[in-house]
Amino acid sequence: MTRKELVTNIQRKKSFLCVGLDTDIKKIPEHLLKEDDPVFAFNKAIIDATAPYCIAYKPNLAFYEAMGVKGWIAFEKTIEYIRQNYPDQFIIADAKRGDIGNTSKLYARTFFETLDVDAVTVAPYMGEDSVTPFLSPLQLSNEGERTPRPHWVILLALTSNKGSFDFQLTEDKEGERLFEKVLRKSQEWEKEALPLGGDGGGLMYVVGATQGKAFEDIRKIVPNHFLLVPGIGAQGGSLEEVCKYGMTKDCGLIVNSSRAIIYASNGEDFAQRAGEEALKVQKQMEIQLKSIL
Repeated sequence: MTRKELVTNIQRKKSFLCVGLDTDIKKIPEHLLKEDDPVFAFNKAIIDATAPYCIAYKPNLAFYEAMGVKGWIAFEKTIEYIRQNYPDQFIIADAKRGDIGNTSKLYARTFFETLDVDAVTVAPYMGEDSVTPFLSPLQLSNEGERTPRPHWVILLALTSNKGSFDFQLTEDKEGERLFEKVLRKSQEWEKEALPLGGDGGGLMYVVGATQGKAFEDIRKIVPNHFLLVPGIGAQGGSLEEVCKYGMTKDCGLIVNSSRAIIYASNGEDFAQRAGEEALKVQKQMEIQLKSIL
């Protein structure tokens, strides 16, 4: 999905909501356990109920990998279902990959060629050669079969968890915090990998909703990049604060909510309740978007 298409969807739906598909088989409604693929059955119902109110889905790979082959199949079926039925949705594989160059190339092939998602989350700790394989234009193994969609790397910058203070906020002798170094340095990698820039993919950044005014500092370094913002809902982040300090003229935000939406009920009304919760968030976002629409 191009940036223009993403912005158009935000404007059309008056929403920048991403629904996190953190699907734990131990938490889904009991009546679904009789299904051949309970996780996919849950995801399908959640997607059908929430698709009118969101612009993105973010399956977290850990929840699927924990189930072995069955989980991976459910993940693939979920991606395929979204692609076939809701092609306007931006699909993020929340995989938090990042390894030496050859390994990263294979991870990139997995997510952008085999699975054909729009974006993947990547950890920056191992540096340039672990990130640029995800940014580089795709070389499909079966050339000519299809045109690769524009793809995005969502780099971990400043996260919501308590442990973010251990490294991300530490300062060097010049007073630059580590997350600021990540933001600055990674833009150099982006320009090298994608010298023409344009609308066909690139970098986004993960910034936790609980980081508050740090969004103001982040926007001084990356004024135009999209930010993926987890931490709204169950983690207590403030949508109003995120928008006050992080929103740009074309929104520039994809705000994720997972547990507060998908586990709104564990009864037979789980999908309906998820849709209701997604609608509530969408209405809050519509208010925030009035300043730029």
